[in-house]
Amino acid sequence: MVTIPEEVLQRTLNREELLQKAKEVGELAEKHALQADEDAQLPDIVAEKIKEAGFQKLHRPKEYGGQELDFHTFGDIIRTVANYNVSAAWITYFAIIHDTWPAFLPKEGRDEIYKSDALLADVFAPMGKVTDDPDGEGYRISGHWNFCSGVLWSDWIALGAIHKMRDGSEPELGLYIVHKKDVEIVKNWDPIGLRGTGSHGVKVDDIYVPAKYVFQVKRVVEGATSPEGNYDKDYQLFNVPYLIYFFSGFQHVLLGGLERLVNDFEEKTKRRVRVYNNNANEKDNSSAQRTLGEFKMKLNALKAVAKEHMDKLEYYQENGIRVLEEEESEEIFAMRGHIARIASQTATQILVTLGGNSIYKSEHSERFVRDIIAVACHPTHLYDDSMVAYGKTILGFDGHPMW
Repeated sequence: MVTIPEEVLQRTLNREELLQKAKEVGELAEKHALQADEDAQLPDIVAEKIKEAGFQKLHRPKEYGGQELDFHTFGDIIRTVANYNVSAAWITYFAIIHDTWPAFLPKEGRDEIYKSDALLADVFAPMGKVTDDPDGEGYRISGHWNFCSGVLWSDWIALGAIHKMRDGSEPELGLYIVHKKDVEIVKNWDPIGLRGTGSHGVKVDDIYVPAKYVFQVKRVVEGATSPEGNYDKDYQLFNVPYLIYFFSGFQHVLLGGLERLVNDFEEKTKRRVRVYNNNANEKDNSSAQRTLGEFKMKLNALKAVAKEHMDKLEYYQENGIRVLEEEESEEIFAMRGHIARIASQTATQILVTLGGNSIYKSEHSERFVRDIIAVACHPTHLYDDSMVAYGKTILGFDGHPMW
């Protein structure tokens, strides 16, 4: 069992209240899970519950309604929702992190987006084509992006593209922020898992984006904070490597879902009777006992890795570290990849071990397994990529070009 120092948790003054709200979001989403799976989206009342809880504001700068939220509690919020519904945890996680990139915009754009009090969505993949607008200031963007999680409930959408900024020396990755009214939603979300996220594609055609609505990802990765120098130097996310923070919630989505599966395996093992094995009680079977112990230990080990990840973020914040040496960055990539690989393998093993009665849709085990597999497919923690990148940097080579 991993233990978080009390002095860290005390920084989040309303920790128990936030975790209770997370539980309520998860319970509501679980009530609608079967229908959400059928519809390929959560009902609007779940998104409204997330917004009502105020999760999207938690990691904003304080002047825009944010607060000091320790990174462990951030992870626990996501994991708590995932205990009940993985899709809802995904949307909760994205609602929090997507509301942080306006902090890195010029003040006028930052003020306008935060004032709108809307949920935000993004797609980092650089699929867009950008040109300079003739006005000499803004840009025009066109393209088609898939996997736009949260788009159904968001007003602002940040879309990835590589382009040479007016004040830049070479093409660089940026997110170009557009309003949903200018976006065509492409209803193409029909995946194996995470169905409730409604992560449809989006298209834009030659839409104008003012410079104040461009999140300069490459510069932030290299240590930039807010343009113009008028920012709160104590803001949490100006004092950590931004992408390390941004990707840190995926592991908690995975762990919350896996934790539910392990606990369900324990309860089902206690009640299970093997009709083809002389009606033996499964709990008396040494193989089942050993398997349960293995599942518990795998879960505990993954929680320890996830805790180390968040411990690192706490350390970076305390020491104002915004840029990492490449080997350390790739080590954290490998931590994410390790959790994704073991969580998806363990989830699948749980379902196969439980047998035929657990493959019905009315039995939520199969849905949690599908969701965990879908989470593990995200490019920010693909196992092979992460381990190759980490191994390369240990040996003195360059790591992954993005993560």
